[in-house]
Amino acid sequence: MARSLPPFPALRAFEAAARHNSFTAAAAELHVTHGAISRQVAALEAWVGVQVFHRHGKRVALSEAGRRYLAAVQASFDDIARATEQLRDTGVVHVLRVSALPTFAMKWLLPRLSQFQRLAPNVELRLSTSNAPVETLDGFDVAVRRGPAHWPDCEAGHFLDEMELPVCSPALLKRAPIQHASDLARHVLLHSDTRPDAWRNWLAAADVKAKCRKKQSFDHFYLALQAAVDGLGVALGPLPLLDDELASGRLVAPLAGPQLHARGYWWVARREVAQAPLVVQFCRWLEEQAAQAGQGGPGTQSRA
Repeated sequence: MARSLPPFPALRAFEAAARHNSFTAAAAELHVTHGAISRQVAALEAWVGVQVFHRHGKRVALSEAGRRYLAAVQASFDDIARATEQLRDTGVVHVLRVSALPTFAMKWLLPRLSQFQRLAPNVELRLSTSNAPVETLDGFDVAVRRGPAHWPDCEAGHFLDEMELPVCSPALLKRAPIQHASDLARHVLLHSDTRPDAWRNWLAAADVKAKCRKKQSFDHFYLALQAAVDGLGVALGPLPLLDDELASGRLVAPLAGPQLHARGYWWVARREVAQAPLVVQFCRWLEEQAAQAGQGGPGTQSRA
């Protein structure tokens, strides 16, 4: 069934005149004459059979019917504009630049990125890894950092919690069982330069009095975790970043606790792009992924 619609030029003239409350301003916006606007509005009134403007000499004002009609016309114009923008964007590749912590990117983000690609197939995500402070970065839209912290000129939201627990390879555990936290004194503890106080804090929380003398240090945390997989010692593994390794059996957690809460993960967006649809979509996706795993605290936001 064909729709009964007034002529589009008449609708454009009416909307512009109503928005400006002036035929002259509407004519300037649409690059036509004052008389053309007047004729189009008169044609619309004749078509609908209702007066949409009151005329007082050269001045015009919307009638009550005209006000109601304007709201509907503008809403329809907005819908058409959005649909047209989406149509124009079909096949266009948008770029999202993400800076993430190396271990987080390797253990948590990369295994999930295919899901985001299915949600946003026209997005080219440029992922870089860095431990550098956000304020020293160039050319990023969203960063993932541990927090909370002060991030100048950024908006941020907490999305994932982290807990630390000793992990090691099954082969190492078989050679030298760990039944109590004090048994760690017989093992090599794997340290990371990026988390220098992690073992000290955990051992204090576990009330381990004996000093663990054997240690091996790595400049990146993911190297310490890989060393644990390879049986070189015991690492202090972050949950849920190691869920896949624990589920597959590549690593085991010989002790149930204490599970020490560490600084959580936050998305950090530059303020000038924080409300861009693609940035909002990606940050919400991070929160949703964490919520599906039963982790994190989506919705906690700050403005630095």
